[in-house]
Parts: sequence; structure tokens; C-alpha cells
Amino acid sequence: MFPSPQRYDTMTYRRTGRSGLLLPAVSLGLWHNFGGVDTLENARAMIHRAFDLGITHFDLANNYGPPPGSAEESYRMILRQDLAAYRDELIISTKAGYLMWPGPYGEWGSRKYLTASLDQSLKRMGLEYVDIFYSHRPDPNTPLEETMSALDHAVRQGKALYVGISSYSPEQTTAASKILRELGTPCLIHQPVYSMYNRWVEDGLLDVLDKEGIGCIAFSPLAQGLLTTKYLEGIPEGSRASKPTSFLKPDQITPEREAQVRRLNVIAQGRGQSLAQMAIAWVLRHPGMTSALIGASKVQQIEDCVAALKNLEFSAEELQGIEKILAG
Repeated sequence: MFPSPQRYDTMTYRRTGRSGLLLPAVSLGLWHNFGGVDTLENARAMIHRAFDLGITHFDLANNYGPPPGSAEESYRMILRQDLAAYRDELIISTKAGYLMWPGPYGEWGSRKYLTASLDQSLKRMGLEYVDIFYSHRPDPNTPLEETMSALDHAVRQGKALYVGISSYSPEQTTAASKILRELGTPCLIHQPVYSMYNRWVEDGLLDVLDKEGIGCIAFSPLAQGLLTTKYLEGIPEGSRASKPTSFLKPDQITPEREAQVRRLNVIAQGRGQSLAQMAIAWVLRHPGMTSALIGASKVQQIEDCVAALKNLEFSAEELQGIEKILAG
């Protein structure tokens, strides 16, 4: 199976901070639906279609599954079977920070854990290096210098080309960036959660990233599916909210939230978009936003999300309308 020769014709690529690296405006995350409990052929079909659409960036972490580690193992099989010849066209990232094995060295941000975790991730994926290696979360009990030094060490070992951080506060990001710059391995990118329903990055983080020249890739731009019309008529079988392993719980889908989604959907329809497409465009409206990191359970969802790039402009009236709805 060969990728589409037209795969780069319509995708938008954005520069990552002040680096030389371009990322697709929509990237594919393997947080859910690519693990050992999922169908490998469906995962394969989604990755193939994503690459055909110009999505070159695939985002993983050591704990993605379930079970933890299995998303990386699934990705290895798909890479080996289909995409090995295209490795130099791919940006593959992984992370370490959450619990992966028992004992005091199986999570957080110590040099011991980050180094061991990256080695395990490379083995699971059958790779010599990843393009981006992240500290998945700040560790309150490990000196930031140690965590950042471990990221720098990964680059110097040739096991990662770039490094990033995820879910660090503005203050932690400033400090981490300073340490990495002094070590000679600048922080490439920050991966925060960001959507219409979770706007914490607007309280200082985006300003820090702009000042430091760090890219930003927002995960959960659809708020785990809340910013779609999927849950307006109940919880569909097989959806994220229907799965016991999901972070999205049925009690989050309240009548008030449903009413809000219906009103947002009216604005989206006026823009000629689905609600999901508008939510992605809304995240990408920031000049410093490198990419929106989507999840998917079927090929059609990836196609729908990428189609958001056809209309990224908002009128002042549209933005005001969205703000009014979000304000309740």
C-alpha cells in the first residue's frame, strides 16, 4: 500500500516556534483507539488516511493504550509493515511522566525514569530515535534542572532530535526554557490541553511561549468529543464516553452543556463547518499555535477534522457570539 502522491498538496504546515521544524496544522494523537484492546486494522486505516491527507506528525506516549505501552507497539507494526520507507517524512513523538512500572523509578521526572522510559519506547516502536521527546508533566519533587538535563541527554545520545514539555505552568515553562537554552538544547514545543472548554493557556502561557520562541500543540481541542454533535442524542455505543477507560464520563454531558453545544453548532453551520471543524479552527486562530492534536476512532473523523483547515478565519461577530455562549 503506497501513500497518496498528493499528500502534501492541501495540508497547511506551520513553523514550530522559532525552530526550523514545520508541523501539520492538524496532528494525530494515539492516546485512545490505538491500544491493545483496539482493532489493529482500524488503527492502520486511520494512520494511512492521516498520512494521505498530509498529517506527518503522530503523537504517542509511553502510557498510551490501554494497556500502557500498547499504542507504541501497534504503531511499530504499522510502521514496519507500511511506512518504514517513509520514516524521514514522519515526525514521531513520545513522552514520559506518568506511571509505567512499579516502584520509585516508574513515573514523574527523574533522570533515571526518563532515560529508561525513552529506551523502552524506542524498543516498543522499533526506532533508533524519536523526533520529539517530552516531559509529560512537571515533577514537584525532582529539581527542574535534573528533568531538563535528562531531555538534553536524550538529544546528545541521538535518541531524540528535539525536546518538549507538556502541561507545565507559565512559570515552570519559563524556567525550563532557560535551563534547556543554557544546556544547548532549546525547548521546541509545549503540549497543553486547550479548547473552548479549557482555556488556561490564555492566562499567561501563550505569552511565555511567544516570548521564548516555543511552539504550541494543543491536545483535546474537541474536549474529548464534547465539542462535537456526537452526544446530543445520548451516548452512542463505542463512543469515548461509553468506555470505562475513558477520561470523559457520562455525567460531564449535562443538559446545560448540550444546550451550549447546540448554540455553538448554529455558529458553525453559519460558517459552513461542523462544530468539530469550528472548534479546531478556533484553537488554531492564535498565531503562535503550531498544531491542533486530534484523536480519532474512525477514518471519517480524521477527514472531518482536516477539512477544518478550509476555513480558519473568524469574523469579530463570530468570536463575540462564541464568547457569549461560553460565558453561559
